[in-house]
Amino acid sequence: MISALALEGLPEVTPGFDLAQAVVRALASGPVPEELVAGDVLVFAHKVVSKSEGRIAALGDVKPSARALELAQEVDKDPRQVQVILDESRSVIRAVAGVLITETRHGFICANSGVDASNVPGDDVVLMLPLDPDASARALRARLLELCGVAPAVVITDSFGRAWRVGQCDVAIGCAGLAAVEDWRGGTDAHGRELQATVIAIADELAATADLARRKDGQQPVILVRGADRHVVDEDGPGAVTLIRAQEQDLFR
Repeated sequence: MISALALEGLPEVTPGFDLAQAVVRALASGPVPEELVAGDVLVFAHKVVSKSEGRIAALGDVKPSARALELAQEVDKDPRQVQVILDESRSVIRAVAGVLITETRHGFICANSGVDASNVPGDDVVLMLPLDPDASARALRARLLELCGVAPAVVITDSFGRAWRVGQCDVAIGCAGLAAVEDWRGGTDAHGRELQATVIAIADELAATADLARRKDGQQPVILVRGADRHVVDEDGPGAVTLIRAQEQDLFR
């Protein structure tokens, strides 16, 4: 059985905040105190990770380029925010009324390079994705091991739209201690037929599972997932970068 528990009582996160320590305290002080055990997965909404790493931009300090001014008019967005989006992008994939789809510095294809103002205190302030979400996940895992002697898998998530589907779904943008994909190609199904294309996005499925346990307005950025032990590994592993489809195989651009 897989369970997902939203941690309560985490304070507002600021740059330099010890997020792992806050998680350990929240687990210990919950209605039913919990301790991390081998095989646990901690799923972090990227915003608390980004805040702790100081990935915050004050729009008052941003000077839009000519390109940002042009795009802002096309998509009806603040040109200062568009400039931040461009700074976080490798390329612009689509720009139409109200929608700006980009490829981020990491290789993710998403809206606005993940730049967002929701759940960010203050006016004219936006939050950016971590510079290296896999490295962030590895650092959190190492700190948790230091604090409590257990190294849970760590997943860092963001909400992405999906080709051909309505709505957003949480996906993994970083992970450590987890087999991010499970490759069944060459194996057989229940009827003995060889599987040709089945590669399961384990990290994304855990991200989506965790999102079901939180209230979007409830300040519940960290979820403890249990029951996914077989996907948790001792080494940090290559991370969520393994989930990025190679450009030559990307038919949706």
